[in-house]
Amino acid sequence: MSIFDRIKDSIFGKKEEVKAVQQTEAAPAAVAKIEEIDVEAILTALAAKAGHPSNWKTSIVDLMTLLGLDSSLAHRVDLAKELGYTGDTKDTATMNVWLIKQVMKKLAENGGKVSPNLMQ
Repeated sequence: MSIFDRIKDSIFGKKEEVKAVQQTEAAPAAVAKIEEIDVEAILTALAAKAGHPSNWKTSIVDLMTLLGLDSSLAHRVDLAKELGYTGDTKDTATMNVWLIKQVMKKLAENGGKVSPNLMQ
């Protein structure tokens, strides 16, 4: 299984868990929206449940850590190659910024509802 598939499955597989939380905390209309696989809602709920700060919106390391995935440089380089990164993988800051945006774009392409500002 590819690293992106693990990320996607980790998020999309949490849909029912987040739906249950929303049913106890929110109006029924909010629960219906989760059917669209609202990536931001799922990750926000996971971050709140984690009990520690997470900058998953702008940090690929925080996103992968939040999902319980290996966020090591080797895995991020593999993910970059998998997603078609053509830059210098030794320039980790540039690669990481590209990765978080690309992962969000790919999540949207695969049925996730992702805010446009998370992909820019």
